[in-house]
Amino acid sequence: MADLPTLFADGVVEATVRHGVARLKLAVQDGKGTPVPTGLLVVPLTQLPAVAGALTRLLREVEAKARETQPGQAAPEPAEPPAAFRFQG
Repeated sequence: MADLPTLFADGVVEATVRHGVARLKLAVQDGKGTPVPTGLLVVPLTQLPAVAGALTRLLREVEAKARETQPGQAAPEPAEPPAAFRFQG
């Protein structure tokens, strides 16, 4: 895995589908809260459900672990994304 490029993102600034390919422009917020693009995730539309499913399963696992470490407390609701991060279809 050391040879794979690593992209850090804390949001998606744009998501489009063209010619059967989903393109998600990933970004991070700079010190002023402005999104700065960091890379482009390109997924064949036929594989998008599998990718989304994998991310959903990961999120559920993280939420379950959080509940285990804090018995009696519900996992915090995910925060609303900053206004700068929005889906553009």
